[in-house]
Amino acid sequence: MAAIDPLHQFLVEKIVPLPPIQIGGFPLDLSITNSVMMMLVAGVLVSLILGLASRGDLIPNRVQAIGEAFFGVVETTLVTPIIGHNGKPYVPFVFTIFMMVFVMNLLGIVLSLGSLAGFEWTFTPTSQLAITATLAILTFLTVLIVGFVRNGLGFFKLFVPAGLPWPMVPLMFVIELISFLVRPLTLSMRLFGNIVGGHVVMFIFASFVISLGIIGLGGGWGSLGFLGSAASLTMIVLLTGLELLVAFLQAFIFAALATVYLNEVVNLGHGH
Repeated sequence: MAAIDPLHQFLVEKIVPLPPIQIGGFPLDLSITNSVMMMLVAGVLVSLILGLASRGDLIPNRVQAIGEAFFGVVETTLVTPIIGHNGKPYVPFVFTIFMMVFVMNLLGIVLSLGSLAGFEWTFTPTSQLAITATLAILTFLTVLIVGFVRNGLGFFKLFVPAGLPWPMVPLMFVIELISFLVRPLTLSMRLFGNIVGGHVVMFIFASFVISLGIIGLGGGWGSLGFLGSAASLTMIVLLTGLELLVAFLQAFIFAALATVYLNEVVNLGHGH
């Protein structure tokens, strides 16, 4: 029996190999991998869903209703309550982050293309730290740009809590600055860890279904393996439902934290 390797599902493989291009003497590989393919699929799905949802029909169809519901979650649950009336310009950014993370989370759960042409096409892009780190860095840079554009050098007030005694300012400035700089790390690791952990657990239970079922075929006391196989299959069904919930929650949390970070620079000094 082949060894169980729950991490194999996260292996990045080339689907369309392309010759590398040289930039500054360094080769840049632009090959299409399973990760890139799934990100492209996510982008197309989000664009298609939102394109159909933005028709503005008086009586919305199902796609429009779903799109409006997700937009309402972001605008009325996150941006407006957290940032206030100044948050409307940032709704599209937060909504885009939410939708992309949500759809990429779902791809490895509901898009079961299996193995085709020797490649594992079913892939969850957010199971790659490089992807979650890129999203986190883009969010961090957006916060920085908005902070300096709106506040200029007053942006540095973010690292000095109001009413702080002057002798404590240097120490608190360093502490707050470090806390601010590690945000991309914590933001990316939270999403990455939850997605990887859930998929690993599901893979392990799936391996139990097969291995215990094979043991059950041996007859005798081994027939009890069928009970373990059935229990493992039940766990997979339950875990699939949980993973669908986690896919939404992690996208919501990522968008919520992005909104909180934006609020700090948009309403800097306003005590919002």
